[in-house]
Amino acid sequence: MKPSLLSSVVGAFILALLFSGCSAFRMSTSDVSPQDLEHYRADYDASDMRKITTAVVNKMLTSPFLAQQSSSPIMTIAGVENRTREYVDTKNLTDRMRTMLLQSGKMQFVNTARRQDLLKEQGYQAANATVETMATIGQQMGAKYMITGSLTQMTQQTGKQARISKQRLNYYKLTMEITDLESSLIVWTTEEEFARNESIPLIGW
Repeated sequence: MKPSLLSSVVGAFILALLFSGCSAFRMSTSDVSPQDLEHYRADYDASDMRKITTAVVNKMLTSPFLAQQSSSPIMTIAGVENRTREYVDTKNLTDRMRTMLLQSGKMQFVNTARRQDLLKEQGYQAANATVETMATIGQQMGAKYMITGSLTQMTQQTGKQARISKQRLNYYKLTMEITDLESSLIVWTTEEEFARNESIPLIGW
């Protein structure tokens, strides 16, 4: 390309940016529906969290275990073990499952995460509240079942070779189980898995 032609192209590009108000360089935000979240990388993200928790809850609500219960069982969630190579907020995962299960009206949950706060409030009421308004001590419900789980990850990627991009595949599996606290028997379990491939160009930004 001739120098004069090149300078004309560059000049036209600069003018276009100026007339557009340099919008290409401005920070912008926009609302996105949680149902329309996109994957930017092969790593576990919010879209995956929503998908696997919904799938697990649907399986739990239609399971033979729940169908055999004469009344809404009292549950507690001990948590999900993060066995991936990434930071994963597993509390966010179990909170969403608990919310969906509780809203279904088919399960009840004891608030074990706030047990110390509950005992503190009961102690305050015992010392300061009237007999008519204070909570009765020793009347808390005990959980019959405990929900636990684990999230695992396996990663594969292309080796060192001549290529224009690097391929990376992430596989994840969420295992959830319900244990009878009286007998320690696992009374229900399920798995949800997904995998995603990522192509990373050698040149880019």
